[in-house]
Amino acid sequence: MLEKAKIIAARFDELTAQMSDPQFASDGASQSRIGKERAKLEPIVLAYHRVAEIERALNEARAALRDPDLGELAREEIAMLEPERDAAMAVLEDALLPRDPDADRNVIMEIRGGSGGEEAALWAADLLRMYQRFAELRGWKIEPISLSEAEMGGYKEIVFGVNGHGAWDALQTESGVHRVQRVPATEQKGRIHTSAASVAVLPEAQEVDVDINENDVELETMRSSGAGGQSVQKNETAVRLTHRPTGVVVTCQDERSLRQNKEKAMRVLRSRIYEAERERLAAERDVTRRAQVKSGDRSDKIRTYNFPENRLTDHRINWKSGSLDQLMLGRIDELVVALTQMRRDEMLAQSTPE
Repeated sequence: MLEKAKIIAARFDELTAQMSDPQFASDGASQSRIGKERAKLEPIVLAYHRVAEIERALNEARAALRDPDLGELAREEIAMLEPERDAAMAVLEDALLPRDPDADRNVIMEIRGGSGGEEAALWAADLLRMYQRFAELRGWKIEPISLSEAEMGGYKEIVFGVNGHGAWDALQTESGVHRVQRVPATEQKGRIHTSAASVAVLPEAQEVDVDINENDVELETMRSSGAGGQSVQKNETAVRLTHRPTGVVVTCQDERSLRQNKEKAMRVLRSRIYEAERERLAAERDVTRRAQVKSGDRSDKIRTYNFPENRLTDHRINWKSGSLDQLMLGRIDELVVALTQMRRDEMLAQSTPE
């Protein structure tokens, strides 16, 4: 990180010299280009100089430790400077990170029961409750968009919005296959079963992000499905939207009116198309990014929830906790922080000075 910042600081000095060079002084276009690049690099350079300044002071204090008259004073100074150095390094890291254009967006989450049959559907419902509780602790709002119930309880698929500051930043690393090991409620012999559910997290797109031609969208209406009985609506209020150019299909039946279901389905459709475009652009820039998981194959897991041992393991960072019962109550902040740091480290490694 410091080597990267050093290269940027050298480029900053070069640009500063160019701005005062008579060769560029009369060239308005060059002055504007140089000024914009210099302004972009300035926060990084200021942070780097602050780190270098503290490091110099620390080195002087460490050298003074050998002096019997200054040793105690040097120890006090080191104790004061080390936290300042850590804080300055954090500022430099933030300055070096490329800004995520989706940082302030709400998200749309999709949970699907995968391998494991009815137990996978029950597991999908448990994951939903975990995220609901996490959102409540953060003060975010959960908005159901679409759900498909399984016959014995749980969900084959559920789509919902999470609205709140920092939602995308915190939840984007939840995309992947979540494997569970436990004794299902329907198991008569007490055997442990393994099943899975996939989670996808999409930044919610706005109309200005994705221009969808209404003529490209096929609209189908149907009756809302359910477990049966009086809860099943007799009117055709559920909708299925198919975007012909991309083949993306979205179904929504959560609301009681056709108009509301169509509006929610369009939000999901827009976000899925927006995410597909993000993926395409990232591939063009040759940036390795975690793909949204489309299947529920147990072998393609990011995390394992072992209920008999009350243990959760995130396989991407080898993070383990023996308090699975607490994590299922939505208290996943420590894990979220660790995954966010992983993502920041990857971004730092991929970013290169311009």
